[in-house]
Amino acid sequence: MTATSKQEPHTPTAAPEHAAPEATVIREVAADEAASTDEADSSDTDPTEPEPDDEPAPAPVKRTAAAAKKVVSAEAKPAKPPLQPNNVRKLRQAAMMSKAELARRAGVSPLTIDRVESGCPCRMDTKRKILEALGLKPEAREQVFGPDIDQG
Repeated sequence: MTATSKQEPHTPTAAPEHAAPEATVIREVAADEAASTDEADSSDTDPTEPEPDDEPAPAPVKRTAAAAKKVVSAEAKPAKPPLQPNNVRKLRQAAMMSKAELARRAGVSPLTIDRVESGCPCRMDTKRKILEALGLKPEAREQVFGPDIDQG
């Protein structure tokens, strides 16, 4: 070619070997979005009326489990029952039993024993099992667990 002739810029027909196929797709999507924005700006239609070929609303943002838990806890927090001090820990230690041993004898989990000792409410059946595992009679219920509170 001579210096006076015009040369057209080279247009690649395929993606270069070193470019990732995702990069090509991203460039094409970005170009399509830019073109659709230009078309939307130059239209003579009323912007308040939806166009029939409008895209659907974007999907809601996905939250992590921790963020979802915070949102749920902020929306509706169930009232926790009040803690009621009891003598289970003192009696267990006086009998020289571990939490695991008391749990095994009572037929409940060690976590249940931990919760009961910290003052969390428990079912009547659990109280009965703990009393029996400590070698006490059901009449000792109030000395061990305190006065009964109706959980209506």
